[in-house]
Amino acid sequence: MDTPDFIFKGIKNRAENGTTAWKAPSNIAIVKYWGKKGDQIPANASLSLTLDACNTHTAVDFRLRQKGEKREVKFYFEGKEAPAFGEKSFLFMQKIRGFQPFLQDYHLTINTQNSFPHSSGIASSASGMSALALCLMSLESELAGGYDADYFYKKASFLARIGSGSAARSVYGKTVVWGNHADFSNSSNLYAVPHRDKVHPVFDTFNDVILLVHKGAKSVSSTAGHAALNNHPFAVSRYAEADKNMALLKNILSAGDVEAFGELAEREALMLHALMMAGPQPFILMKPETLAVLHAVRAFRAQTKTPLYFTLDAGANVHLLFPDEVRKKVLNFIEGELVVYCENKQYICDRAGNGPENTAI
Repeated sequence: MDTPDFIFKGIKNRAENGTTAWKAPSNIAIVKYWGKKGDQIPANASLSLTLDACNTHTAVDFRLRQKGEKREVKFYFEGKEAPAFGEKSFLFMQKIRGFQPFLQDYHLTINTQNSFPHSSGIASSASGMSALALCLMSLESELAGGYDADYFYKKASFLARIGSGSAARSVYGKTVVWGNHADFSNSSNLYAVPHRDKVHPVFDTFNDVILLVHKGAKSVSSTAGHAALNNHPFAVSRYAEADKNMALLKNILSAGDVEAFGELAEREALMLHALMMAGPQPFILMKPETLAVLHAVRAFRAQTKTPLYFTLDAGANVHLLFPDEVRKKVLNFIEGELVVYCENKQYICDRAGNGPENTAI
């Protein structure tokens, strides 16, 4: 499908008022998306695991605007009016105006809350924008007289991408691909697609424990980080490496090779942060505690032969990836050695999830 396919075709059923609500998960990229152009068009394809416990719950109350009324859009984050988030949501809706022109006819009140700390490298924009996009798609589907599931989720992913690139992947569960890649059929730069071909069952229940090394906002936003790739001396080689890793990961997922999966995840994470540190305007998002965790994980793996691996998003927090069979052993290790590196000894136990949930039903 191409961009014109997502232009709204017209109203069949006029809705006066109502509420749509979705709970959408975050995701953790194994092959990282870093570098973009235009409205979040990725410089390389990426593949992620959809999470479960880390999610955003959003409800959108809509009311048809009467003639002469000035349109109102209000945004509440965790029960409090949040102008900054409201402005971001308003700008997002302005960007998608050509695809959902009916939004101009409605007063909107958006209520949202996260199950995890915002702006700390757990892809809150991914879950937040995907939840909002799904809510708006529920309204659109009602106005259009109903959509089939394939179109509904593709357009939700298309819209979410415009708000936040990684949000495109949070519209689906399990393993998800976003970005054109020759080895993944139907992959697209415009929206994400679920990767269902030959994924070994071991990855369906894969664990992701997120160590909250730093819960505050990042010193450099992901938007600024992506922009740094525009004049980066290693950008071209990075994109080639990501393309190669996508092909490798497809075979790894099929074979159920946990060791190769973990090694690739670690290489990608370290390369992401190396790009940040080696750019024209270098910056560091890892904390001393982050590095301490990485060293401890590698030492534990070498000593115990436990298949425990790490990855990082654009932040200081560490995602620990491991199969379900070693869960008890890993949790004991976290409690015994790693919690000292976490802010207030906090961490989140998560795992591969099944995707968004329509909570208005």
